[in-house]
Amino acid sequence: MSESSSARPSVAVAYHSGYGHTAVLAEAVRRGAEQAGADVVFVDVTAVSDEQWQGLDHADAIVFGSPTYMGGASAGFHAFAEATSGRWAEGRWADKLAAGFTNSASKSGDKNNTLAFFAAFAAQHRMLWVSLGLAPGWNSTSASEHDLNRLGFWSGAGAQTPMDGGTDTVHGADIATAEHLGARVARQAAVISAGRRALAAAV
Repeated sequence: MSESSSARPSVAVAYHSGYGHTAVLAEAVRRGAEQAGADVVFVDVTAVSDEQWQGLDHADAIVFGSPTYMGGASAGFHAFAEATSGRWAEGRWADKLAAGFTNSASKSGDKNNTLAFFAAFAAQHRMLWVSLGLAPGWNSTSASEHDLNRLGFWSGAGAQTPMDGGTDTVHGADIATAEHLGARVARQAAVISAGRRALAAAV
């Protein structure tokens, strides 16, 4: 967790994107967090600088993102996860907030496996998981594919983009859902950070 006395929480977005679709969602998470008042550290996990590692270490929350390939997170994200083993051993990320988002070409696409991996990865780091916090959309005759959480995920943000589509085909509702996730994490990080500062001041 951050040791800063600033009232602004710090949220890191740590993601891998194979063809650019997940990067669009990562940008949406960043926008949502910034609009909710957070300072954001934006990290492509395939090329993490020393400064970005420090940003991850000092963030109040980390939002993990990856495409879902072959039923799970990408190899690029797994390499990053394995590279955090020293931080795991030292407990550097303990009690930070964590959340996740993913994209695949199919509406299901086994995205829950990727979100479950993120949650387990966060738990191993002794982090605290933040769910999407949205009821499912597009699940009644009066609903629309433009609803937030149109794919009906609970543990994180799930998106679907056609496998032969460019980055401009990432669905607007999925982008808005990712923005919601970023804002939710930022708000929760602000609450947790304020509580910790209040407890420290009371000692």
